Amino acid sequence: MNQIYCGAAPVPAELWTRWNLDPVLLAALALLLVAVRRSVSGRLAVAVLFVAFVSPLCALSSALFSARVVHHVLLVAVAAPLLARTTGPRATGAPALALAVSSGALWAWHWPAAYDLALSHVGIYWLMQLTLLGTAIWFWRAVLASGRAPVEAMTLIVAGFAQMGMLGAILTFAPRPLYEAHLLAPFAWGLTPLGDQQLGGLLMWVPAGLPYAVVAFLVARRGWTALRQAPA
Repeated sequence: MNQIYCGAAPVPAELWTRWNLDPVLLAALALLLVAVRRSVSGRLAVAVLFVAFVSPLCALSSALFSARVVHHVLLVAVAAPLLARTTGPRATGAPALALAVSSGALWAWHWPAAYDLALSHVGIYWLMQLTLLGTAIWFWRAVLASGRAPVEAMTLIVAGFAQMGMLGAILTFAPRPLYEAHLLAPFAWGLTPLGDQQLGGLLMWVPAGLPYAVVAFLVARRGWTALRQAPA
């Protein structure tokens, strides 16, 4: 299957020549950088998006499902909380809805038919990216809201990672390759399609928990600080 955005699947020898210099994308990242330039979190988020969409990771994700998992984890678990923090999250009345919608978007776009369609049509590709990022920002704004009780925030974090881990487990133990977009290219990288899919599932299941753990630590520290500063 042809990969429209990020180009055709690369072979190892050409990977580091495969930077995505799409002028529209670069202009959008530049505008975002200007908008968030006063925020360290915002600048870090732009750097993460640069890695996801401009660096050779973009091309590699055309070849390997495991690279696509890294790409998606960068979006929903690294760039999204950084952008949520940049926008000054406030308490919302529906944190469970934010969790449900962001989780639904992640699962829906990993449904094989939807995934393969997104990788074969540039418009659907960007619909995937924007809905994953946008719903994840909504989720992280709910988690990081200044009025959110630490226990509730921690519950949301655990639930958010649990649903991602469950999806990763399903992909890891699937008995056959699920994605037509990655049926051939993994062989050039010394992987079978099923092995590539299993690696992606493991990445989603285990290492993807690291950014969730970092945010959980920050939430716990904020709660502990507030507790210590509360009047006796």
